[in-house]
Amino acid sequence: MSNTYTQMYVQIVFAVLGRTNVIREIYRDELEKYIYGIISNNKCRPLAIYCNPDHSHILLGLHPTIAVSDLTRDIKSSSSKFIN
Repeated sequence: MSNTYTQMYVQIVFAVLGRTNVIREIYRDELEKYIYGIISNNKCRPLAIYCNPDHSHILLGLHPTIAVSDLTRDIKSSSSKFIN
């Protein structure tokens, strides 16, 4: 096929362990930018990211070669290390 297009949107929501308020307001912008970079580096397109004190919402355009589970694992592990 000469012209094949894909358009997949995924919403990822994940919570902090125990739903404790770990994400402080002063670090929220930096964390959102960090998550934006993780998503961009995985050939996906971040559309909206918002981090609440106890959970995060991410809306992204998924690249067809990336598995949702792999991307979610990368985001969760890297952002956890960033926060700690």
